[in-house]
Amino acid sequence: MCIVSLAHYLLYYEEQPCKGGGYARGAYHGAILQIAYRITNSITEEKPMQRKVNILLALAILIVTLSACAGQATEPAATQAPAPAPAEDTPAATGEEAMTLRLAMILPGVITDADYNTLGYVAAEAVQEEMGIDMAYSESVAVPDVERVMREYIADGYNVIFTHGGQFVSQTQTLAEEFPDVYFIAESDAPIEGAPANFWLIDRNFHIGFYAVGALAARLTQTGTVGYIGGLTLPFSYAEVHAMRQAISDLGLDVELRTVWAGDFNDPARARELAEALIAEDVDVLVGSLNLGMLGIFEAAEAAADPVWVTAKYTDKSEFAPNRYVSSLIYDYAGPLEEILTRIQAGETGGYYPLGFDTGVALQLPLRNAPEELNAEIEQITNDLIAGEIEVVKNDQPVE
Repeated sequence: MCIVSLAHYLLYYEEQPCKGGGYARGAYHGAILQIAYRITNSITEEKPMQRKVNILLALAILIVTLSACAGQATEPAATQAPAPAPAEDTPAATGEEAMTLRLAMILPGVITDADYNTLGYVAAEAVQEEMGIDMAYSESVAVPDVERVMREYIADGYNVIFTHGGQFVSQTQTLAEEFPDVYFIAESDAPIEGAPANFWLIDRNFHIGFYAVGALAARLTQTGTVGYIGGLTLPFSYAEVHAMRQAISDLGLDVELRTVWAGDFNDPARARELAEALIAEDVDVLVGSLNLGMLGIFEAAEAAADPVWVTAKYTDKSEFAPNRYVSSLIYDYAGPLEEILTRIQAGETGGYYPLGFDTGVALQLPLRNAPEELNAEIEQITNDLIAGEIEVVKNDQPVE
C-alpha cells in the first residue's frame, strides 16, 4: 500500500515542471503532504522489515523531490501563460474590432490540487485558448497578500482581475471601487448590495447541488443515517446542510442527517477520524465537502467492516475509492468565465452570475455502486431543479 501510494502521487507530480515563483514548490509540497499522510497510515500495518524499507524509500524519494526545486522563491509570483493563436471565431481572427482583454487570475492554492484551484486554472486556460485572451495567474496567494497582487497586475496592464475564492471577495470589491476602468470578477455565496459597476460576482450556490446530494444519500442509505463532513463552519456549509435536510423532507423519508466539521478543508487525518466516528454511529453514506481532506473519508470508508458509500465535491474522485465512491458534484468555471468575458466585451461591465445545474454545476452521472433505478430518480431530480420545479431554500444560518 505504501509503495503504491508513493508511485501514484509522484508519477502525477513529476509531470509538473519547476516554474518561477514557487509554483513547483507548491505542487510538490501538496504531493508530499499526501504521500506523508498515506505513509503514516500504511506503515503501521506492515511487517517490521518491510516497514524499514518503505520508510527509507519514502525519505529518499521525498529528498529527491524537494531538491528538484530547491532554492526557488517561496512567495507567490505571476506566471505568464503562453499566448495562443486567435481562435477561428474570435474578433481577432475575423477582423472585427473588439475590446482587448488581459486576464489575471489569483488562486488561493496550487493549480495542481486536482480540486478547486485546478478548476479555476482550467477555466482561465480555456478562455485563453477559446477567446485568444492574454492570461497570467498567481497561485498560493494568501488573503493578506491578495490586494498587493491585484495592484501589481493592474500596474502591469491587466484589465480583468479574477479572484478564485470566496475569501477574496471584500478586497476585490474594494479595488473595483478604486479602479473603475478595470473589470473585477469575484466569487461569493450571496449577492452583494451596491456592488461597483465594474464588478462581476459569481454566486457559487453550493446549496443547490447539495439538495441533489441529499436526495441521493437519503435514497441510498440502508441504515437510515447519513453523515455530512464539512471543513469550516461557514455560511455556505450551513446552506449545504439545510439543503440536504430539505431534500430529505421533500422526499418524506425517515432519515437522520448527522453533521460534523473538521476545522480544516485539507486535513485527511482529522477527516478520517470524524468519518470513522460517524461510521461507528451506524452512518453508511458519507457526504464530503472537503478538499484534500476527502482522502481521509475515502480511507475510512474502505476500512469499514460494512459497506459505506461516499460522495465528493468539485472533481471526479472515483480513483481514490472505486468500490465505495458513488458520485461527486462537478463544478465547471470555464463556461461561466467565458460568458462573463464575452458580456464584458459586449459592454456589460458588471453583474451577478449564479451557478446552478444549468450554469456550471453537475452531479456526476451515472452513479457508481448504486442501483440503476436510483440513477434515474436522481437524474430526474436534477432535471426538475433546472426546470425550476424544485426551489431550494438558501438558508445559511448556523446548523443546530
